[in-house]
Amino acid sequence: MKFKNLLKNYQNVLISSLGAFLCIFLIAYFNSVDETNIWLIPPFGASLVLVMAVHDSPLAQPRNVFFGHILSASSGVFLFYLLGNSPISISLALSLAIILMMITKTIHPPAGANPIIAILGAKSFEFVIMPVATGALFIVIFAFVYNKIWKR
Repeated sequence: MKFKNLLKNYQNVLISSLGAFLCIFLIAYFNSVDETNIWLIPPFGASLVLVMAVHDSPLAQPRNVFFGHILSASSGVFLFYLLGNSPISISLALSLAIILMMITKTIHPPAGANPIIAILGAKSFEFVIMPVATGALFIVIFAFVYNKIWKR
């Protein structure tokens, strides 16, 4: 019985890591061939850890992944427009992102990096669409299909 559980655990580890590999490979590939858009941002790696390794977690649900990223990126862009790049704008943007995610019940911890990226990179609202919304939607669809294939 122990051996069967151990084998099932290793199978889950391999399935999770393969899914993360495939999804981030595709995003990185799109990033490398599309010279007009950035597809790859660091929070997506953390999102993949959640949607592949702990896909049953409330923090890994499609709604949380998609809206958590969009709300937090929007917070960063908005505060950058108001206050520019400063320690206070970064702090306020992260706080606003947390407020919005909590109020909408779309908490997704990896998205907390988006306001920082938006402010340090002086991003416009286009950043919210590409790469954030596009990439988050890609991750959600990929994870949904991948996890359905493996019946997880």
